[in-house]
Amino acid sequence: MSAAEHLRIVVGYTADESGADALALGARIAGATEAFLEVVMVLPIEARGGVVPRDPGYERHVKARSQGWLAEASATLGDDVAQSLHIRYADSFAEGLIAAAHEFGAALIVVGAARGGLLGRSRIGSVASALLHSSDVPVALAPAGSREVPTAQGITRITAAIGLRAGASAVLEASVRLGRAAHAPLRLVSLVPIDLPSGMDEELADLTSTAHADEVLLAAQRALPAGVDATVSTATGSSIEESVRALEWHAGEIVLVGSSRLATPSRLFLGSTGSKMLRELPVPMIVVPRPTD
Repeated sequence: MSAAEHLRIVVGYTADESGADALALGARIAGATEAFLEVVMVLPIEARGGVVPRDPGYERHVKARSQGWLAEASATLGDDVAQSLHIRYADSFAEGLIAAAHEFGAALIVVGAARGGLLGRSRIGSVASALLHSSDVPVALAPAGSREVPTAQGITRITAAIGLRAGASAVLEASVRLGRAAHAPLRLVSLVPIDLPSGMDEELADLTSTAHADEVLLAAQRALPAGVDATVSTATGSSIEESVRALEWHAGEIVLVGSSRLATPSRLFLGSTGSKMLRELPVPMIVVPRPTD
């Protein structure tokens, strides 16, 4: 398969641990799906002269240093992952990555969590936040420590977080596509909280919540394409975070969630449920844009 025929993934690279995590996750997804990696460093417009007088010496220095970082990053991937290295200029890192995704026709943008997060967890920094609330391309967030997961592990399972709000169909479709490309099993998980009147009996509340979750999962199973099977799990707990902790997770797993109903069509908007999941998820999350319908 030629590079032009490959699924393309844009990795937003920075010369730090967050960038290494993004690169590692991108390489793992690319290895499992035979995708082509477009590794992109976004430099501020000022590094190319911008609104101030050009300083050719400074521009050459910044570009050469960035090219060196990209070359070092590329060397860590070896020859098993098809890749290309790029430097782009933009007013913001997020803007540059979205533009690069459009330029390359990429199906996914991968970025790392902000520095200072707990190992194995994702902490949303300014770049990820901008992407997760504006991108029209799915965005994957690599948890801290993703660089320690071997590329050869691939993707061991795809988990689709299914709800009844707008966007559930998009999550299901994207999960099926990724599962097929990665030859990974699919799991459907319901994380649908139910608002119940105060003072209601706890056992009755649990029964009501579980029944609703089962209904959600059954509807999702019926919507699966012919020949696609999935296991189902109902996450139970007094909160989204507690429900996430109660589930079993594979080291090579990836979770897909939909955008909030606040998202404009074809755009991302990470809602409150997705944000709460991120606090506890020990695996990468991909956020899918809201469907146009």
